[in-house]
Amino acid sequence: MKYKSAYFNKLLDAFSVVVNRRALLIACLSIISINSFAQTPDTNKLLLPIVKDSTNKAVQYLTLKQCIDYALQHEPNINKAIIGIDIAHATNAISLSGWLPQVNANGDLVHYIQQNGASVLPGTSSSTSTSGSSTSGSTGSGTTGSTSSSTSTSTPATSTRDNYGNTFIPELQVSQAIFSPSLLYAYKSAPLYIQQAKQVSDSTKIFIVSTVTKSFYNVLLTLEQINVLKEDTARLNRSLKDAYHQYVGGIVDETDYEEAQISLNNSVAELKQADENIIPQYAVLKQYMGLAPGKQFNVDFDTLQMMRDIQVDTNQQLEYEKRIEYQQLNTQKALQAQTINYYRTSFLPTVSAFFDYDLDFENNKASDLFNQSYPTSLVGLSVSIPIFTGFYRVNNLKKARLQQEQLDWTTTDLKSEIYSQYTSALANYKGNKFNLELLQKNVSLAKRVYFVVQLQYKQGIVAYLNVITAESNLISSEISYLNALFTVLSNKVDLDKAMGNITY
Repeated sequence: MKYKSAYFNKLLDAFSVVVNRRALLIACLSIISINSFAQTPDTNKLLLPIVKDSTNKAVQYLTLKQCIDYALQHEPNINKAIIGIDIAHATNAISLSGWLPQVNANGDLVHYIQQNGASVLPGTSSSTSTSGSSTSGSTGSGTTGSTSSSTSTSTPATSTRDNYGNTFIPELQVSQAIFSPSLLYAYKSAPLYIQQAKQVSDSTKIFIVSTVTKSFYNVLLTLEQINVLKEDTARLNRSLKDAYHQYVGGIVDETDYEEAQISLNNSVAELKQADENIIPQYAVLKQYMGLAPGKQFNVDFDTLQMMRDIQVDTNQQLEYEKRIEYQQLNTQKALQAQTINYYRTSFLPTVSAFFDYDLDFENNKASDLFNQSYPTSLVGLSVSIPIFTGFYRVNNLKKARLQQEQLDWTTTDLKSEIYSQYTSALANYKGNKFNLELLQKNVSLAKRVYFVVQLQYKQGIVAYLNVITAESNLISSEISYLNALFTVLSNKVDLDKAMGNITY
């Protein structure tokens, strides 16, 4: 009994030393992480040289926030969505340009090869008219002239006018819309199209933030797995040396040494696979960030902050209005309502004012064409009323109302989909968080068991099979804990997305 008591006291003392060392190491790492987290990063620089590797080359480190900030500025889909807002502004400017005055200038230069002769124009009878000119113009025929000296004795109420072989009629036309159903629709719909473009941009940003976050966590998971596998390989190396020395000393047989070699080979293979997996995971992260493939960086994270970020208030209520999809659907419904109003009021007249100014140049000699002009100007009001359009307006109004009913059913379906996503994300988060707490306890227990079994094996109390089992349980519990940790972090992202809480 005294021997057993002394033996277990020795085990406990040794275990306490290891625990104290590990606690001291964790405390140092925590202080370093807190200090690095407390530093204000330079947001104007993407890659910050933090440390240097063995080749004295600067290693670039990025935090999760820096990765997200970079993605919001350089990711192609986000930039295309932002350009879409400018396109919406330009499209609205095109649609609303009809409210501004429309000015056109045109002209017809005509040379007559053959004419009928003198034209007879209505007028008033006169006795004798001296040589002079009376203003006369034509906006459609292209044939104008000036009065000539003549004496009218036999044809009352008429006068003759010569035809000119060359004419040039420049015309200035100005119109101003006063009322138009289509322009009124463009005016009321313009802010909705801007809002729709902004919501597309917001939806793209939410997607990129969630994907960058998950990709960042995947990289961290693999890096942590590599660290665990490195520790496992180091432990197995020590076990291999212990088994070899005991085999050489004749304490154990050759199988212990060979089993230790097998376990070490398996661990080295897993470590190699993890090292290879980290490369494509970095590539995926750079893709979602919009970072050039040739640029390299390492991730920088704060373990304590990460553990704090896991916590979520699961009692908060789901608000459909916070989801960007719901907001986009409401904008579509508002646009559809404007379409219905447009077809409902499209029977109203289109009213516009116009002003025309013509200059009539005429002469038989082309060189003297611009010697004299005969101006004509007019102003008026144009009214266009659709009386019958083959039921065009009625059928379009019916179609628009049916499309509005479709949007109402889409809203019902979207609410069900959002609620399903929310309940699924909440259940996954709660279940995996509970699993994480248990696995954290398992890691502590597995470390203690492995430590005790390792000491017992060195003293010849247990067989090496116990060491293999304890080591296998330890590595399995550590890997399971890491998987559960980053699964919970991903579940939190999904839950925030389902509730519309993702910010950018």
